[in-house]
Amino acid sequence: MRPRRRYDVRDIVARLHVISGMLGMGPAVVGPHGAVMDVVEAPGSGTTSPVRSPWTGWLAPSLAGAGAFWLANLVISLTPVASDYRSALSIEYGSMLLEAAVGGLVVSVAVTLVLVRFPRRIRGDGPVRKALTVAACALAVVTVFVEVPSKLLAGVDDPLKWLIVATAINAVRVLAMGLAIGVVMWVRRERSEHRPMRAGKERKP
Repeated sequence: MRPRRRYDVRDIVARLHVISGMLGMGPAVVGPHGAVMDVVEAPGSGTTSPVRSPWTGWLAPSLAGAGAFWLANLVISLTPVASDYRSALSIEYGSMLLEAAVGGLVVSVAVTLVLVRFPRRIRGDGPVRKALTVAACALAVVTVFVEVPSKLLAGVDDPLKWLIVATAINAVRVLAMGLAIGVVMWVRRERSEHRPMRAGKERKP
């Protein structure tokens, strides 16, 4: 008969340690009275930021972009070219300001939502360049689907001239909007990146 092999408690614990490590359960340790316990790692003392929805963070940039759009429109409206444009198309000054406010808000919200929802699919280095890129795309869409049909169907003399004027005005307004959106998003990103660093420094003795 073969002599029975005597297993030491330490040998058993060592084998359990190896098995638990292979299973990803963490190292095993011996507790009171030789009981084997798994080691559960406690989470770090650092604070974890909540997971945000991809649709959050659009309100402040949208309002900033709409404000920049309207202010640019207000400045342009004081020029002689804008005055001639309104006279040619029979546009009232007050209604023009109201339409600029509503239209700027709609375009600004659309641009901001694209930036918030698809940040990695937009070309450009940094929020400002990405915002200007999306704003330029929005300008192209507005020109093709809004300005071109409206000028061709307006029945005014020399529609091509006023189409160019409208495109130039929209370019200034939309690019100002994109710049404001990009700056606000850049400031918010910088604050979010420096906030954990400041919190870590405050916890140090």
